[in-house]
Amino acid sequence: MDGKPGMTIIIKTVVRIIVGLIFLYGIYIILHGHLSPGGGFGGGVILALGLLSVLLAYGREETLKWLRLGSLRDLEHATPLLFLLFGLAGMAWGSAFLANVLSKGKLFALLSSGTILPLNIIIGLKVGLSLFLVVLAMAEFDLNEGADE
Repeated sequence: MDGKPGMTIIIKTVVRIIVGLIFLYGIYIILHGHLSPGGGFGGGVILALGLLSVLLAYGREETLKWLRLGSLRDLEHATPLLFLLFGLAGMAWGSAFLANVLSKGKLFALLSSGTILPLNIIIGLKVGLSLFLVVLAMAEFDLNEGADE
């Protein structure tokens, strides 16, 4: 190898080419979850796989040079609060928790679901960031630390 962290130049090049497509597909699954199978969870897993492919190909240090870990954690922590705000908005409008407060568009259109689309986006961010951060934390854990040799 060339002494740089991560995998070979071939893997890095392939990941550089396909990671945008992985993110695009994850976003597509999240945005069309109310129209077809998919949604926030499935799309979030795909987004996490995109981030994890970069992590595996380039290594932790190189990945964290272009990803701001603090911002990712802050966004991951904010997603339950955003979900709660959408839930409380229904109550503020005199209805039930998580009641639809956004107007419903034309049937089978992208913006036809009211609050389901923003909730799918929030869930996708939560799932994607949580999975990525869990794997990142596990990558830092050393099973042999403190073991007698």
